[in-house]
Amino acid sequence: MAAVTEEQQDSPMRKSSDQLKEKVSQRNEGVPDDLREQEDYGLEFLEKEQSDILNSSRNVCELLEKIREETEALEEQVVTVCSSAPPKVAAALSAAVEVRCSLDELLQREQRISNKLQQHLQGTKQWMEDLGKTCNHVDIIERSMKYLKCLLRIEELSAAVQQSLMISSVWDAIKGVESMAALDCGLNQSQCSHLRDFLRKTLCFWHNIIKDRLTSDFEKVLAQLQWPIITPNQLVTPPANHQELSSQLEGLLLQLLALQTSDDLISQKASASTQGAPPGSSSTLPPAAPPLCLPIQIMLQPLTKRFRYHFYGNRQTNSIHKPEWYLTQVLKWMENSTTFMEEKIQPVFDRSGQTISAKVALCRGLVCLVQEKVASDASRMLYDDGLFCHLVEEVLQFEKDLRSHHSYPATLPALLHILLDDAFLQKWLAVERKMAVEKMDAMLSTEGAWTSQYKDISDMDELKAPECAETFMTLLQVITERYRALPSPAAQLRFFGLQKELVDDFRIRLTQVMKEESRCPLGVRYCAILNAVNYISTILRDWGDNVFFLQLQQAAVSLGQQEVLGSVEMTEVGRLASLEGSLFDGLLSLLDRLKGDMLGRLLHFLMRDTAEKAQPYCQERWLSIPSPQDQSAMSLSSSACPMMLCVRDRLLNLHQVLSVSLFQLAWQGLAEKLDNFIYQEVILSNHFSDGGAAQLQFDMTRNLFPLFGHYCRRPENFFKHVKEACIILCLKAGSAILLKDLLKRSEQETTDFEDPSPESALNELGIFCLAPCDVLILLNLKASFPGI
Repeated sequence: MAAVTEEQQDSPMRKSSDQLKEKVSQRNEGVPDDLREQEDYGLEFLEKEQSDILNSSRNVCELLEKIREETEALEEQVVTVCSSAPPKVAAALSAAVEVRCSLDELLQREQRISNKLQQHLQGTKQWMEDLGKTCNHVDIIERSMKYLKCLLRIEELSAAVQQSLMISSVWDAIKGVESMAALDCGLNQSQCSHLRDFLRKTLCFWHNIIKDRLTSDFEKVLAQLQWPIITPNQLVTPPANHQELSSQLEGLLLQLLALQTSDDLISQKASASTQGAPPGSSSTLPPAAPPLCLPIQIMLQPLTKRFRYHFYGNRQTNSIHKPEWYLTQVLKWMENSTTFMEEKIQPVFDRSGQTISAKVALCRGLVCLVQEKVASDASRMLYDDGLFCHLVEEVLQFEKDLRSHHSYPATLPALLHILLDDAFLQKWLAVERKMAVEKMDAMLSTEGAWTSQYKDISDMDELKAPECAETFMTLLQVITERYRALPSPAAQLRFFGLQKELVDDFRIRLTQVMKEESRCPLGVRYCAILNAVNYISTILRDWGDNVFFLQLQQAAVSLGQQEVLGSVEMTEVGRLASLEGSLFDGLLSLLDRLKGDMLGRLLHFLMRDTAEKAQPYCQERWLSIPSPQDQSAMSLSSSACPMMLCVRDRLLNLHQVLSVSLFQLAWQGLAEKLDNFIYQEVILSNHFSDGGAAQLQFDMTRNLFPLFGHYCRRPENFFKHVKEACIILCLKAGSAILLKDLLKRSEQETTDFEDPSPESALNELGIFCLAPCDVLILLNLKASFPGI
C-alpha cells in the first residue's frame, strides 16, 4: 500500500514537470538560441539539484522568493561597481598629470644648468688654452733638458774614453765604449734621429780607434808567434820570449772580447742599413750566422788576403776547372791551425767565460770565404755539365772532410747549403739523370753485362747478380751517398724521386730484353735477367729497413710529397707513417710481378719439355707388370729414364745459373707441377696391378724424389698427391676392401656409430691431402679386386 501511495504521489509531480517543460518549449518558440539554452540549463538544474524541493508544490513559492532575493543582491552589486569605477579612473588621470608637470619642471631645470655650464666653459676656454701652452712649453723644456743631459752624457763618455786612451788605460776606454753601446740601445726607440746618429758616430769613432789599436798590437803578437800557420812544421822553433808573448796574447784577447758588445752592435746596425740593397751574387749564400768574435776576425785577415790573392783575379791558381785547389788549401789551413787554436786561443776563451770554440770559429770564417767562391764559380758552370759535376763532387768531399776530420757542427751551414739554391739543385738533378741514363746504356751494352763478377767464387755468388745489375745498384748507392748529406729533406726527396725513375727505367729495359730472350727461358741471358730482377728487389727491400730511408719516409709523409708517395690511398699513407710499408713498395710490386712472370715462363717451358719426355711413361702398361715377388730385383722403369734424366739435367742447370732464392722457388714450383702432372696423366689415367703399383712407388720414392733430395731433407712432402696415391695403390687387398667399404658407407651416410670417420682412417694410413672421394677413385684403379 505504501508503494502504491508513493507512486500515486509521484505521478502528479511528473505530470506537472512534463507540463512545465511543454509550456517552456512552447514559450521558447521564436526565442534566441542563447536564451533558450539558459532556460534549458535552469530546468536541468532544478531537476538535478532541487528535485527534493520540487517534490512538494508548496516549496516552489519559497524557491521562487529565494531566487528573487539573490537576483536583487546581484543587481545591487553591479550597480555599486559601476558607480565606483569613475573615481578610480579619475584618480589615475590626476596622478599622471602631476607626473607630467614634475617632468616638465625637471626638463626646464636641466636646460638652465646646461646653459650655465656652457657659459662656464666659454669662460674657462681661454684658461685651458693658456694652460695647454704652458704644459707644452714645460714638456719641451723637459725634453730639451733630457736631450742636453744625453748630449752631456755622450760628451762625458767621449771625454772619458779620450782621457783613458791618452794614459793608455785601455780597459777604462773599453768600459766607456760599452756605456756608449748601452746608451745607444736605450735610445733605439727614440725619435731623435740626429741624437742617435751623433751617438752612433761617436761610438763608432772611439770603437774603431780602440779596435785599430788592439788589432795592431794583436797582429804584432800573432806575427811573433808565427801566425798564420801555413805549414805543419812551422811551430818547431818557438820564439825566445814565448812566455811574455803568451801573456800579451791573453791580455789582448780579453780586451778584444770585452769590445765584442759594441762591435756586434755596430755590425748589426750596418747590416740593417744594407738590407734594402739589391741582391747580388751572395743571394745563393745561406742565412748569415752570428758574427765572428773580434780575435777570430783579426786572425782571419792574413788568411783571407792569401786566399783572395791566389784564387781570385788572373792567377794561374784561380782555375774554374780546379775547384779542388782552393778547397784543399782551406782544409790544410784548418788542419795546420788546429794546434795553435787549441793551445793558445781556446784556454783564454775558457778563462773569460766564453762558450766559443776557437777552432770551430776559425773554420767558420774560412768556410765563409769558400762559400763566396763556390757561389761565384757555380753560377758560371750552369751551362757546362762536366765542370758542374766536378764541382759537386769536390764540394761533397769538402763537406765530408769538414764534418768528420774537423768536427764542424752540423748546425752550422757549409757548402751544401749553396747547392740547395733552386737553379743549382735543378742543374744537379739534370746532370744526375743524364749521367745515369748514359751509364745504363753503357752497362747493358757491354760484353759481360749478363755474367756475374763472382761466378768463380761460390761463397760470394749466392745472388748470382749479373754485372749490369750490380753496376746499376752501385750507381744508385753512389747517388744516395751524394744526396744523403743534404741538409734539406725536401731536396733529398727530389733525389729519391729521381732514383725511383731510374729503377723503373731499368726495369723496363730488363723487360724488353726478357721478351727477346723468352723463346729460350733456360738460356743464360734469360736466367741472368731473372737474377738481376731478384737482386734489385732484394737490395731495395734491405734499403727499405735502412735508417736513412726510414727517416726519408717520415719526411715524405710529413711534407706530403705527392711525387714520392704517388697516388696512394689514405690507408697506404697511414701504413707509411706507421713504418709498416716502405718508400719502395710500388717499385717492389712491379719487380715482383716481373719476377713472377719470368718464373712462370721458365716453369712452363720446363714442364712442357718434361711432359714430352714423360709420354712413354704415361703410356706404360701398368696392368701387365708382374708383382715384386716374381722379380729378382726392382729397377727403374725404362720408360721413365728420359723423364728422370730431363728433370735431373734441368735441376742441375738451374742450380748453376739461378740464385739460391730463385732456384728454391724454381725447384719447388717444378715439384708441384710434376706432382700434378704425374697424378693426373700417369696415375688417374691408368689401372694398376699390384706389380704396377709397386713399380710406380719404386720409381717415385727411389728415383724421382731423390732428385729433389739434394735440395731439401724430405722431398716427398712436395709430391703429396703422388706419395699418397702410391700408398693407396699399394694397399693389401684386405685393407683396401675395408677402406673402400668404409668410404662407401660414409658417402651413403650408413656408417655405424662405432665406425671411425673417413678422415681419421685415412690419416692412420698417412693420407692427409687426398679427399675420400679421390681415394675411392684410386681404389677403383686397383686391378686386384675390380668387382668390389
